[in-house]
Amino acid sequence: MDETALFKLSYGVYICTSWDEGAPVGCIANSAMQITSDPATVAVSINRVNHTHKCIEETGHFALTILGEKSDPKLIGLFGFRSSKDVDKFENVAYSVRGKLPVVDDAIAFISCKVVGKMETATHTVFLGEVIDCGHLKKDRPMTYAYYHEVLKGKTSVNAPTFLKNEPAPEKAVWVCDVCGYTYDGEIPFEDLPDDWVCPLCGVGKENFHRK
Repeated sequence: MDETALFKLSYGVYICTSWDEGAPVGCIANSAMQITSDPATVAVSINRVNHTHKCIEETGHFALTILGEKSDPKLIGLFGFRSSKDVDKFENVAYSVRGKLPVVDDAIAFISCKVVGKMETATHTVFLGEVIDCGHLKKDRPMTYAYYHEVLKGKTSVNAPTFLKNEPAPEKAVWVCDVCGYTYDGEIPFEDLPDDWVCPLCGVGKENFHRK
């Protein structure tokens, strides 16, 4: 069985947010879809180990911030590879409260939802949300998961529903970020990058990279 066939499914890149006793929390989600139009409902798959999962369970609400190709890729490193239990992800991230939920400003659209149902799987909960508010933020093309992998050279978080244990290795030696998994294989040799160069996804320095 070649599980890489699953890569042909179409995905977006979203920040799923909620509240933790009044503090905003969130994580990256890539499996979300509209289920019905009247009433408008959407579903999102969240790993149960994510702190955001616990907060959605407790509040009964979540929002999806839809990222665009021009959204700062460091948002993916911050929300996708760090835990809200350990880091205040919103400390330096501009956001607004829309539909009574935190929504990251650097995005193209948002959907705020009230949980009306859920389905449990081995590792994830699929939350079904009735839309209570939604709207446009910035003009841009939606960031697809393919764009994230092929253009931004991002890796899949182990908590993502699309994570493969045996993800194909790159064809040539690359430098990999220990924090977010970003792979650098640019024209400039990694050793020749300036000392103040940082990972474009999570912002850590060269010392946090290893050669693969």
